[in-house]
Amino acid sequence: MTEMQTLKVALLGCGNVGAQVARILIDDADALAARTGARLELRGIAVRNVDAPRDVELPKDLFTTDADTLVKEADLVIELMGGIEPARSLILAAVENGACVVTGNKALLAQDGPSLYEAADKAGVQLSYEAAVAGAIPILRPIRDSLAGDHITRVLGIVNGTTNFILDQMDSTGAQFADALAEAQRLGYAEADPTADVEGHDAAAKAAILASLSFHTRFALENVHCEGITSVSAADIAAAKDAGFVIKLLAIAEKLTDAQGGEGAEGVSVRVHPTLLPREHPLAAVRGAFNAVFVEAENAGELMFYGQGAGGTPTASAVLGDLVSAARRLVLGGPGRTETTTGQVPALGIDAVNTSYYIGLDVADQPGVLARIAQLFAEHGVSIEIMRQTIHRDPHTQAETAELRIVTHRATEAALAATVEAVKGLDVINSVTSVLRVEGV
Repeated sequence: MTEMQTLKVALLGCGNVGAQVARILIDDADALAARTGARLELRGIAVRNVDAPRDVELPKDLFTTDADTLVKEADLVIELMGGIEPARSLILAAVENGACVVTGNKALLAQDGPSLYEAADKAGVQLSYEAAVAGAIPILRPIRDSLAGDHITRVLGIVNGTTNFILDQMDSTGAQFADALAEAQRLGYAEADPTADVEGHDAAAKAAILASLSFHTRFALENVHCEGITSVSAADIAAAKDAGFVIKLLAIAEKLTDAQGGEGAEGVSVRVHPTLLPREHPLAAVRGAFNAVFVEAENAGELMFYGQGAGGTPTASAVLGDLVSAARRLVLGGPGRTETTTGQVPALGIDAVNTSYYIGLDVADQPGVLARIAQLFAEHGVSIEIMRQTIHRDPHTQAETAELRIVTHRATEAALAATVEAVKGLDVINSVTSVLRVEGV
């Protein structure tokens, strides 16, 4: 009997995900060997502090602070350190040494992915990153492989569990943003500093990766228009619910024609922002900290991928899937597989997007107000689909004001933004209380 090949695995980082990856490599060694055709030997775990407490009990002799030496001796490198450096340098060193790399580092890929992909292509090794976008959900491989013969036209994703939990809490309990965030932190869904999540930066990094794979063009973080959820109020949530909508933070990448460019050139819009969705839309039903990605393709039609978007064990599942794939390539031979960039589709700014708006207005309660607002919308080429008015009476002064909630038909972002600015100038407008985009109508 031929002796089974052994592949040396280096693990960089041992946080929640890294610890679970190490545990699975050790506990499921025989099963992984049967699936790959080689034994995956965990040679070491590079960490900053070998004595730091960890939730998973692992052999002490595996830990080292010498990541450079560990990488040089590895056939397979798993990078779960996070951040830009030293992760970037270590990945490049691994690639130059001929090792295949698995990473979950969305920030690094969004910022510097093109140079890493190019280095992997040049070295003929595999660079895999399924865990970088939606935890356990297999979405990158289906886009890259299963839909390789199709043309993706749009991707909508709930790719940040923290913000989805917060918005779901606000929708289901009526909580204010601050209270919902505090609950997310109490349950461990949100960090002590939640900025990357609630300002949309985490989702924007994932949007860049999804867009790059979907449209075979390398998009960076700077190509993504990004807005967070900190300005979404309980009143916005309640008004959206009353109108049959739910508010989600969506990562959107779609191919469209740039109506602002003068020549109607095709391009791709990549953006992250709070979005109203009809409650019957499949993404509207994604609750709690779960993630989902909705893909539209010319031939396959509409597809949705749903599951746990974060957490040590679910994300470790995605890492191990990539590791097995890379190990099988080393056993069987053949070129590395990273991404396919067959063209250079331009990234379009937010002004080129064709969308609908939800607009909340606090207005004077007097005759002719609705007519003046409707006329101003018409002058800017924006059609109103839904207009609802609620009268409020001040209990002290008995003065009445009206709250208007407007949903527009689709129009260019530029036309809609200009309309909102013009509305602010009307003397009957007390304030514009909210402006949110609408999808799925």
